[in-house]
Amino acid sequence: MNRLLTAVVASTISLSAATAYAGGPVIIAEEPEVVAEAPASSVGILPLLLVGVVLCVALCGGSSNDRPREQLPPDV
Repeated sequence: MNRLLTAVVASTISLSAATAYAGGPVIIAEEPEVVAEAPASSVGILPLLLVGVVLCVALCGGSSNDRPREQLPPDV
């Protein structure tokens, strides 16, 4: 009976060991994240528009005198 028990235990161990390593070791390699960076020279259009508006306000501003303009008589 010991021979039969020894044969059953040996076959069980060999079958379970073979199925335990059937897939091989699992190695998980972490890949670094790729982050796209914006170029440092991108200004955008908003600052350019703001500069244009400020220049227009400064150069095209209304006159500070309150008297009405003189009207010239029509050439007839």
